[in-house]
Amino acid sequence: MPDMIRWLGTELALLPKLYQAVAGLICGTVVLFKLRGWLERRSCVAEQEKARANREKALSAMERAVLAFKESGRSGDTESILSLSLLELHKQLQEDSLPPDAVLHAYMEKALEVHQQLNCLTDFLPDCQAQLQNLHGKKKGLLYGIPVSIKDNVNYKGHDSTCGLRMFLKQPAMKDSILVQVLKKQGAIPFVKTNVPQSMLSYECSNPIFGQTVNPHDNMRTPGGSSGGEAALISAGGSILGIGSDIGGSIRVPAVFCGICGFKPTGKRLSPQGFRSSIPGQKAVTAAVGPLARDVDGLALCMKALLCEDMFQLDPTVPPLPFNNEVFTSTKRLRIGYYESDGFWIPNASMKRALLETKQLLEEAGHTLVPFTPLRTEYAFCELIFQALGADEGVTLKRRLKGDIFDPTLIDLFVIQNMPKFLKKVLCFFLKYFSPRIAGCFKNLCAKGSVDEMWKKHVEIEAYCAEYISMWKSANLDVLLCPAVGPAFTSGYAGKLTALACYQMIFNLLDFPAGAVPVSTVTEKDEEELKGYVGHSNDLWDRTFKEAVSGTVGLPIAVQCVALPWQDELCLRLMREVERVREKKRTI
Repeated sequence: MPDMIRWLGTELALLPKLYQAVAGLICGTVVLFKLRGWLERRSCVAEQEKARANREKALSAMERAVLAFKESGRSGDTESILSLSLLELHKQLQEDSLPPDAVLHAYMEKALEVHQQLNCLTDFLPDCQAQLQNLHGKKKGLLYGIPVSIKDNVNYKGHDSTCGLRMFLKQPAMKDSILVQVLKKQGAIPFVKTNVPQSMLSYECSNPIFGQTVNPHDNMRTPGGSSGGEAALISAGGSILGIGSDIGGSIRVPAVFCGICGFKPTGKRLSPQGFRSSIPGQKAVTAAVGPLARDVDGLALCMKALLCEDMFQLDPTVPPLPFNNEVFTSTKRLRIGYYESDGFWIPNASMKRALLETKQLLEEAGHTLVPFTPLRTEYAFCELIFQALGADEGVTLKRRLKGDIFDPTLIDLFVIQNMPKFLKKVLCFFLKYFSPRIAGCFKNLCAKGSVDEMWKKHVEIEAYCAEYISMWKSANLDVLLCPAVGPAFTSGYAGKLTALACYQMIFNLLDFPAGAVPVSTVTEKDEEELKGYVGHSNDLWDRTFKEAVSGTVGLPIAVQCVALPWQDELCLRLMREVERVREKKRTI
């Protein structure tokens, strides 16, 4: 017994030391984790600073090239060159009335000036000067001598396609994307890359690497996303033609916010090979690549040039359908469906006015306008799009953001994405008493992710698309006219209004060609009517949207034009007709 007591005494005496050791181990582990996080963040910041330094180095080289060209005495009348429309510039280049080197350097100089104001460039493509030499003695393509800007995620040999993400830094493309190859074969000269939001899943245009791009009409507002750098540069005159990508309005929204034209073709009409995505693998919502320009004729010229034998040979998965100019230039009267609201999100006064004024002008021009009711938008957006894009429960996006610094404009999206499923369910339970609409979206974020569920979702999407087309055919429509989200949001609001993607993303789900055309600007009356806006149910989304579009008098507003799959030329035809009737109205 005395031995037992002595043993217990010895063991008890060791307990404080054991507690100290455990506490020390826990504290050490916490410190190590903190240190690891600090080192990771420091490494991330260093890589981003290096990327910004590389950009400045590239833009300095661009500036030196402009200066050297000026000193050579070959520069033309820069203002005159920049004032030409794309068709006018195309004509003069084809006729040799303008030398391509004068055009390129005029746009290089203007792009640098615009970048200083808007922060829209991410890289200079010095090969553009070598391409000038390659133009000599060759047959002139449709885009001969036309400078072209390309979105950050478009692969260009030797340059990064970052998507605004750390993980894609220092990963230069091994070869040009197919679209860039075709542009070059048609005589176009890609010369700069433009900024995007981090992950490209936002209507903002900001990332921790290159910072925030601002709207050329109001620097307190976003140019939209994800092709925001493209739209801002073109709107401010620093480019005449740009290439973007669109999975939920990423071409159309920036076009609307910046007051230019943007076109999302049918998904496989142009080759997507060599365009980097932040969520590769999902096939339910169709991404597309397409042009942005100042006018519809510019979009059509680009499509005509790209839909060529070179495109079809380089990417055999693209249907060999050349541009149908007969459809685009037809004067046949159209039967146009239209709607003011999709029922899920109620437009503000300026969006409604833009739609109804355009409808009236089209009727006066002899076209037939018939009301059309969109098919179950809330179901399509919440139960098909939300679930399809989140089928992997955010794993792909989280992987791509690992070790990165979150951009402030995307915090809301990332918080929701990383929220535990049980907490989403709790929020959903309480939200249904305040906003059934928001609760419905949260409910679908809680849906189980599995192969079985995804396959079922694909079946539902096919059924929805078939029903939508059946309704379209029953109404005997040629094309569709509908609202486009706008005007430009105050910076920082887009991440809180992800559900507004419904107006654009529905046509990615359906894989219908769609384009945006500016038709007017916000008036004092629009602003006054906005004060009484309650939207769908005056919930948090409605109130946030009201704040986002307040104080926008004078900013551009637009409409959206849509056609059935593979009828891209018919969609462009409607866009040009909208542009024509609005221009005619202005000149009266």
